[in-house]
Amino acid sequence: MHYNDLTLAASTTMQAFSPSDITDPVAVLNAFGPIALVGLLLVVFIESGVLFPVLPGDSLLFVAGLLTAAGTGAAVGEATYTGSAMSLPVLLIGVPIAAILGSQVGYFIGRFGGEKFFSPDARFLKTKYLDESHEFFEKYGPATLILARFVPFVRTFAPIAAGAAKMHYAKFVIWNAIGAVIWGDGILLLGVWLGKIDWVRDNIDKIFIAIVLVSVLPIVWGVVKKYLADRRADSSASA
Repeated sequence: MHYNDLTLAASTTMQAFSPSDITDPVAVLNAFGPIALVGLLLVVFIESGVLFPVLPGDSLLFVAGLLTAAGTGAAVGEATYTGSAMSLPVLLIGVPIAAILGSQVGYFIGRFGGEKFFSPDARFLKTKYLDESHEFFEKYGPATLILARFVPFVRTFAPIAAGAAKMHYAKFVIWNAIGAVIWGDGILLLGVWLGKIDWVRDNIDKIFIAIVLVSVLPIVWGVVKKYLADRRADSSASA
C-alpha cells in the first residue's frame, strides 16, 4: 500500500471517530487504521507530558499488548480491532521512547512556562492538577517519576511539576527513563500475558474498569488522607 493510500485510509477512519470514543482504546486504535502503531505512540507521547491527560494510556497499552498476538480482526470484548498489525518488539522499544520524549517536552514546559498555562477554572489545565502533581513530587522525590506513570493526570503533569521545581535535568532524565520502561513495557507485557486468556478478551470492558480503578487509587487515598488530616486539625483547633 502506498503512502497516499495509507493517508486516505487513515483519514476515512478518523472521520468516523467521535470525541466520546477518546477513552475507548479499541476505538482509538481503529481510528488510526493502517497507522495504528504511529497513533499509539503519538497518544503515549502526548499523555506523557504534553498538557492533554484525557487519553486511555494504561488501557491502550494493555490492549496493544493483547493485539500483538491476536492481530487485526480480533474481537476485544464487544469491539473488533480493524487497524494494522503491531509488532511486540517494536512496541517494547517505541513506547518507552515516546513516553520519554513526551516527558521531556513536559519538563521544558514546566521549566520555561511554569504555571502560566494553568488556571483554576480551566477545563483540562486546572491549577489544582499541577499543585497535586507538585505535592506528589515533593513528597516522594525523584521516585515520583516512576510512581506517577501509573496515575492518570499525575502522569501528565509530574514532568511539568519537575520542570517548574527546577529538578536537576540529568536526574530527571534518568528517573524519567526508568519510569517509562517500567510503565510502558510492563503494561504491554501484561496485556500479552493476560491476552492469552479467553475470559480476559471476552470481558475486556471489565478489565478497563479495573485498570482505571487501580490507577486512581493513589489519588483517592491522597484525598482521603488530606480529608482526615483536615478533620484532625479542625478538632485540635476547636479543643
